[in-house]
Amino acid sequence: MIAKSDQPIWAVGLMTGTVLDGNIDVALIKTDGERIADFGTYTLAPYPRSIRTLLEETLDQARVWNFTGPEPAIFREAEEALTRAQSAAVKDLVESYGLKMADIGVVGFHGQTVLHRAPQVGRPGQTRQLGDGELMHAILDTKIAYDFRSADMRAGGQGAPLSAAYHAALLRDADASGDTAVLNLGGVANVTWWDGKDDVVAFDTGPANAPLNDFIKSKGLGEMDRDGALARAGTVDEARLATLLQHPYLAKPYPKSLDRFDFGAAMADGMSAEDGAALLTAFTATTRRSWPCSPAVPVSKPCRRRRSAGRVTRWRRSALPSLRFACSGACRSASRPPLVCRSRCAADASPANQADNSSTGRRGCGRREDREARRKADNPDAHRP
Repeated sequence: MIAKSDQPIWAVGLMTGTVLDGNIDVALIKTDGERIADFGTYTLAPYPRSIRTLLEETLDQARVWNFTGPEPAIFREAEEALTRAQSAAVKDLVESYGLKMADIGVVGFHGQTVLHRAPQVGRPGQTRQLGDGELMHAILDTKIAYDFRSADMRAGGQGAPLSAAYHAALLRDADASGDTAVLNLGGVANVTWWDGKDDVVAFDTGPANAPLNDFIKSKGLGEMDRDGALARAGTVDEARLATLLQHPYLAKPYPKSLDRFDFGAAMADGMSAEDGAALLTAFTATTRRSWPCSPAVPVSKPCRRRRSAGRVTRWRRSALPSLRFACSGACRSASRPPLVCRSRCAADASPANQADNSSTGRRGCGRREDREARRKADNPDAHRP
């Protein structure tokens, strides 16, 4: 046992998502394992370009390997490189906050997911994360929790044991009504819903950034559709979108999970950059907003189907009339108390408050004029055409 429940400790969490955005997410919190006593600090530590390229090649080789035969040799090379880079990121963050590694009770080392196979009837799930916990322990000289995804799958889970627990801790402090969910957008999208009592539901809803980013890269237009510029300039092929929305995963009951490549850029094969970006963005927005209407979710609340909006990088909160979303990625200003900010982000999603929510997840709550006022206060020189 690391600590008793009444003795909060400083813990560092690490994440590098399958979207491969080139950054190490590093967060420091004080917790007893059930509640959050202090949000500490957070940073994005960029990987060197050499490691990013190495990880991209590793993912390619992992798909060829597909859990069959010996692991590719590149796994070991990538594992050591990312472990050393993430260890340095932890040390830098801790020291920048005025702490020493001796003050840290545990580091949660997620590693890099290179392949994930969800469990099916008659076939156990498999997942592979790269990360050398023993090497990180030798470098940082503190307790390291790692490879928990594999352990979760061996126990019959979907391979994501921690995110739902953390989201549930946030929700207990932000809103105990059962009307709030946390939506996380990485390579794929996942949602956590707590009913305010005993039940927590969490699963992957569908694709998020990975298909669009891969599509943009394939066109030689950078790493992402920055600010949704290409998608806004394109036109959604409604017939093609309707076909994509028939994918059986979307109506499959939970528990369920996805690999990064289960929904790929090939969904937009043969399309222009603009129209392809519009289609993939519309598909992602639709799948992540339609889950309360799905038989996969035990919520007896009214829902109505809506066609995709013309501006595909924005979606109406009125599509989720009975739920609120906590924007956990929007509150990184040290001057704002985290839970106050999160409560603001969990703005009323009733039809009376039909505010657009940008695809970035930042300041997507409240009335439009309130968001404009906050935007101008943050950047007086900003100009909206």
